[in-house]
Amino acid sequence: MMKKILALLIFATSIVNAQYTVKGTLTPPEKTDWVILYKIEGAKQKFVKNTTIQFDTIVVSGQKQVLGKFEFNLQADAKPGAYRATYRNKGTGFVDFYFNKENVEFIFNPKYPDESVVFTSSRENKLYNDYLQAYAAVQTKIDENQMSFITTENKDAKKAYKKKVKELEDVQEMYENKSEGMLANHFIKAFLRYNPSSPVETMDEYLSTTQDNFFKYIDFKSEALYNSSFLIDKITDYVFYLNVSEDEQLQKKLLIKSIINVMDKVPSGKLRKAVTEFLITTLADKRNGEAVDWMFSKFYDVLPANQFDAEFKKEKLELLRATVGRIAPDFSWDENGTAMKLSTLNDGDKYLLIFWSTGCPHCVKEIPVLHESMKSRNDVSIISFGIENDNVKWNEFIKTLPNWHNAIGTHPDYKWDNETVKTYQLLATPSYFVLDSNKKIIAMPDHMEDVQKYFEHN
Repeated sequence: MMKKILALLIFATSIVNAQYTVKGTLTPPEKTDWVILYKIEGAKQKFVKNTTIQFDTIVVSGQKQVLGKFEFNLQADAKPGAYRATYRNKGTGFVDFYFNKENVEFIFNPKYPDESVVFTSSRENKLYNDYLQAYAAVQTKIDENQMSFITTENKDAKKAYKKKVKELEDVQEMYENKSEGMLANHFIKAFLRYNPSSPVETMDEYLSTTQDNFFKYIDFKSEALYNSSFLIDKITDYVFYLNVSEDEQLQKKLLIKSIINVMDKVPSGKLRKAVTEFLITTLADKRNGEAVDWMFSKFYDVLPANQFDAEFKKEKLELLRATVGRIAPDFSWDENGTAMKLSTLNDGDKYLLIFWSTGCPHCVKEIPVLHESMKSRNDVSIISFGIENDNVKWNEFIKTLPNWHNAIGTHPDYKWDNETVKTYQLLATPSYFVLDSNKKIIAMPDHMEDVQKYFEHN
């Protein structure tokens, strides 16, 4: 009897202490030696744990090859869902995978994680990756036949198109059946793209059909989709890549229309808050103050009180204090013993504000060129703002910039921590702002050539 009780206790303890492993192999390895594991929830990443990369050398065909390996242990009660192994702070430095109470193991090239990842353990991820490859192979042929029909109206292309659509239906059905009861099933169903039974006749019809049916098979109420990057990735593609135009005014209309279409499909609750905050954050990062203001007014300010985050709104609006449509943040400087302020300048119909630095090779080269090209524009008042550690080099350099207002911004510890620099959210030099007579920002050219082109036409 005692042996049975002891055996039962040991069995119970083994269940409590059961763990799942997530193993990754980087080939070749990254320079960094860390990996962070996140669980994706809504549009955010939730920290799970971190670990270090262990390096190993193997011999392949007589050649030494260095590998990087890492491993995470997940407890038995770890929640199923989408996880992300991140190994780089910038760029696409992560691998997403699904965890559903099984060990997960994969190999990948850290320079091209999406294209190179191969799962060596995990039924869920193996099946989903097999599905993606099988689906892409057929969908590519459908797209090729569709384009061929639009350009040539070839009957063979139409026939081939219909055949491939039927083949894709078979692929979809097979993988939906194979994944029944699995986590991957939610993503396989949602990944399906709408294809008309017959090819359309024009490119405009093709684009409108794609746009109108983009979310046709996506269940916005699915918890599995919510707890992954799937929905956010799809929304990103639809809003920022599918609905685009080179015409500035049309682009504004397309952006608003696409966001409204998305929000009409997103139910109230946590997903609506997550999507709204994601879109606002993305637009704020793009310095689109007009669209952010509209998003706050139209969607965020009307969220239930328990979902509204005043700090989030304050933070995003703070990022946009210096963007198109806003009055340029004020600052002051000394000019030959006279106290000057941006807000009180009245010597131009337009103003060009340039943030630069003597420590910036591009600036030192471009600023004199711009000074020469702007000499004929007496209607434009130019304010150059030097971001400097001290005024030694700056004092000498501004002697070559007569008839400009020359201000300097320093900081005792780090010049980029200067209050004006932080207020303007500057990430690089030179940075350009065009202001109207009321000091409202009306353009933010990226390069010197863009500044010159702007003033050639305005």
